[in-house]
Amino acid sequence: ERVLGRVRERFGIVISKGLRVTFVHLHEVKHLLDKPKRLTLLAESWGTIKLAWYALNVVTPHVYIDTTGCAFTFLVAKILAGCKVATYVHYPTISTDMLSLVWERRPSYNNDVEISANRLVTYGKLVYYAAFAMMYGMVGSLSDLTMVNSTWTKGHISRLWRMAGRIHVVFPPVDTKGLGGSTTTTATAADDDDEGGGREKMILSIGQFRPEKDHGLQLRSFAKFLSLRDGATKRTGAKLVLIGSCRNDDDRERVTELETLADELGVRDDVTFVLNEPYPVLRGYLRRASVGVHTMWNEHFGIGVVEMMAAGLVVVAHDSGGPKSDIILRPWDFEKEEEEEDSSLPSDSAKSANSTDCTGCLASTADGYAAAFYQVFSRDEEGESEVIEQIRENGRKSAERFSDEVFMDSFKETILPLFKNRPRLKLRWQK
Repeated sequence: ERVLGRVRERFGIVISKGLRVTFVHLHEVKHLLDKPKRLTLLAESWGTIKLAWYALNVVTPHVYIDTTGCAFTFLVAKILAGCKVATYVHYPTISTDMLSLVWERRPSYNNDVEISANRLVTYGKLVYYAAFAMMYGMVGSLSDLTMVNSTWTKGHISRLWRMAGRIHVVFPPVDTKGLGGSTTTTATAADDDDEGGGREKMILSIGQFRPEKDHGLQLRSFAKFLSLRDGATKRTGAKLVLIGSCRNDDDRERVTELETLADELGVRDDVTFVLNEPYPVLRGYLRRASVGVHTMWNEHFGIGVVEMMAAGLVVVAHDSGGPKSDIILRPWDFEKEEEEEDSSLPSDSAKSANSTDCTGCLASTADGYAAAFYQVFSRDEEGESEVIEQIRENGRKSAERFSDEVFMDSFKETILPLFKNRPRLKLRWQK
């Protein structure tokens, strides 16, 4: 009841009492998923195999659906338990981008500086990653039905799970109606936000305080933005709000480090950290903010990006991964637009080339983010708010492609064939 209550409060999903839902708790073996300090990928995968063996001995289903990215559990589910296996992949456990990162010896949250600086250790890690990628590809190919959350994820899974058959893209659900993204509420929301009414000079970030989210880039971009025009931008009163959850002590320590970085950059008074607040608080910030920021490199999809677009924010997302391939398909190229406005083309022609159909901005450096922030706020102040309002409107409409209704239709259409009556493999020890 407690779990179903949280589902109802957080997602607005009410499970009918006539629908039988049974939870099999595995608290006594949760230590199997403890994160090891060395050989993390291999050790965690072995832990999931043991956990699956324990779980499937408690109850053996006809169809096993994995939504947590634990592909090595397919060995137990399909080969040992005889289940049909379906999976919904949010993010590949290993990707060709991770291999490239190690090969190029670039430091990152999952490629320590000490490793990237040592050529011999780098080669050893490459061998380890390549071997793991081969094993990941073999177990992933055991899936009878594979769904992924973005075309970016599909590209990587297709290269790794070569024998998995057809891979279906099913975008994750977003409550676009509740955030003001439906066609019936768009006009009202746009009227409320007209020329900044109801919107503060606030840049909003949504995401857990994990290292891959790169909140440090957000702080550096914001500091760069405030320094533009000899500091005149700082006097406009723009604020940065970082809202998200902390899962553990490591995340809380990360927030402390970010607060220290904000002090070093001289922007601490203009930055607010909002931690572990309930969903209504997030919705309140979404109504007030003007700009949304997202900085994760190769984000698998980007639900936070869609939420901000649905709420009417002008989003500046990282120029990679899901935001680039699926969400902001028509980014605002304001530099090109300015060049066209300065040329012999009439101003109306210049605007129709981009701002009338773009849905947000893409960037990858602190300078790029800062420039996008400046364009949004300065256009509002210089009497060009219709450009910004058009981007807001386009973003709302584009976000409807990821609504709850679209997800449910796509998910049902994809997964129902798996439940057709087919003989199930039964092994000797199974009843």
